[in-house]
Amino acid sequence: MFQIGEKIFYPNHGAGVIQAIEEKTVLGKIQQYCVINIPISKMDIMIPVTSLEKLRIRLIVDQKVMEGILEDFHHLEEQDKLPWKERFKLNTDKIKTGDMRDSFQVVHDLLLRNKEKSLNASEKKMLHDVQRFLISEMILVEDITENQAADLLKLTS
Repeated sequence: MFQIGEKIFYPNHGAGVIQAIEEKTVLGKIQQYCVINIPISKMDIMIPVTSLEKLRIRLIVDQKVMEGILEDFHHLEEQDKLPWKERFKLNTDKIKTGDMRDSFQVVHDLLLRNKEKSLNASEKKMLHDVQRFLISEMILVEDITENQAADLLKLTS
């Protein structure tokens, strides 16, 4: 069970902070809800406590893990040369896991692909969204600005 004040990552929205845990009556049924503030989107969302695991909401990674992932990010090899439909599905599945390493792999592969050939509209949106999600978590883990986090997501080569 998550606690008020904990920093979490929600794969569909990015990183946030649990602001409250409230009981609400919906359709005559009393349930507990987590109120989560997602700073990068400037929004609050309410999620039933019973749905947190199914939605793959997790605590944000710690600073040591983040630094290891960032180090690896700049040394990754492109994982696949699949046709775009297969690649898009594979990347979508990786993002849904909520695993930070998977998301970094998606960003890495799409950035490399974009250097070779312009991404189609769906992949551009995917790249933008997953970068925003990673930036939102990096801000909370590293206590850095959005611009500093975005700079860390640039490939050097």
